[in-house]
Amino acid sequence: MKAIIVCVSASHGNTKRVADVMGQALQARVVAPEEIEPADLAGYDLVGFGSGIFSMRFHPRLRAFVASLPRTQRRAAFVFATSGLPELRFRPFTRPLVRLLEQKGFEVRDTFSCRALDTWLPFKPVGGINKTRPDGTDLAAAQKFAEGLRARTRAAS
Repeated sequence: MKAIIVCVSASHGNTKRVADVMGQALQARVVAPEEIEPADLAGYDLVGFGSGIFSMRFHPRLRAFVASLPRTQRRAAFVFATSGLPELRFRPFTRPLVRLLEQKGFEVRDTFSCRALDTWLPFKPVGGINKTRPDGTDLAAAQKFAEGLRARTRAAS
């Protein structure tokens, strides 16, 4: 199985840490959107897309990259995020990116999110929230998530 992870980690490097752990489990390269051509994703069996969450949305660079993707034959994908606040059940921040990927022909197998340091404006005066996250437990959960994806993707091939 050939996998790649497209990641934007803009503020504190938290999303990159999670992506690197997933990349090790999937034996996948981790790249920024600017480091790969959209058409090159066709050569991968599994593609991960992730960023930090900004005002309940994925980073604009990741959203623009996904919007630029050509419609392809069904490819397996996953979505992941780091966020200062938990994902709300009634308004999950992963849903819009999942829907956009599905419109592009991807089969989104699963999503993952974990808490991370957030220094957005209301939290800035106190130095942010979740100052120690992602922690070892979060990274272990990311690894387990990726290992499960790997097993399911191999079984589906």
